[in-house]
Amino acid sequence: MKKNILLIATGGTIASKKTTDGLAPGITSEELLNYVPEIKEFCNVNTIQILNIDSTNIQPEYWVLMTEVIEKNYYKYDGFVISHGTDTMSYTSAALSYLIQNSDKPIIITGSQKPINVDITDAKRNLLDSFRFASEKDVKGVYIVFDGKAIVGTRARKIKSKSYSAFESINFPVAAIIDDTRITKYIRNEGTSEKVKFNKNIYPNIFLLKLSPGMDPDVLDYIGEKYEGVVIESYGVGGLPFLDKRNFLEKLGELTEKGKIVVVATQVMFEGSDMGIYEVGIKALKKYKVLQAYDMAIEATITKLMWIMSESKDFDIVKNKFYTKINDDILI
Repeated sequence: MKKNILLIATGGTIASKKTTDGLAPGITSEELLNYVPEIKEFCNVNTIQILNIDSTNIQPEYWVLMTEVIEKNYYKYDGFVISHGTDTMSYTSAALSYLIQNSDKPIIITGSQKPINVDITDAKRNLLDSFRFASEKDVKGVYIVFDGKAIVGTRARKIKSKSYSAFESINFPVAAIIDDTRITKYIRNEGTSEKVKFNKNIYPNIFLLKLSPGMDPDVLDYIGEKYEGVVIESYGVGGLPFLDKRNFLEKLGELTEKGKIVVVATQVMFEGSDMGIYEVGIKALKKYKVLQAYDMAIEATITKLMWIMSESKDFDIVKNKFYTKINDDILI
């Protein structure tokens, strides 16, 4: 029996047309399907257009909109495919992993590096792969499907700006390889007796600071006035400079005393953070209430904080939820 899949279109390169100002989304959800009629051979598809924007313009409120649309249609369909721009796709996949938990249905996000209406494009393959994966038995939860790979929603990152192999799975195996009609799964979905849960609250007041040598720690004064949560991308396995006049530890203390939530991550793409190795990390852990990202992708770190802090800003509650594994986001 064919599965019933809903295509939720949001724009992006896959739906773009040439304009005098460059590529801009303008192809509708129905038009997207017309380019890949093969999809209807193995599943039934309906479409809905909720946005038609470049994903650079995606905002946290749009993640809530996607969640609301899926909740409204959850019991009408066997799965969902979201067409989306690539630039913020990994943020969306992570955010939906927290806003839609315990889903027993597939929620697949895809897009392309070239518009679907050009002669040479990856769009048709990515759409076909996404619907094939969504039609598979025992696929549940949020994934990005791109260039023949299914990546767990909390683990994806865009690593190439132009190539078709644009996304990589960070610190976690690829969930499946999709080779035309052949799908090889490497990750089994863990069964759960819990019902699907939709969260409609998001707290976007999170700042991401990437350290560089010579940065003045006073930047944390400004950030602390404007933001309640701060993610610091440090160096190596994680640590904060404290030598001489650029003492970030002092400013970290001031932030945490004000009740701000601070997470230390790493700029290094793979293998994650471990602040318990070097003095520059241990000093911060011993003196202040600070969290660390460990093996989490930075996109998941930020969106997880946005979800948690929409419910509570108490450090102990945030800490407990932050270190609770959701959709394979953390392996401590």
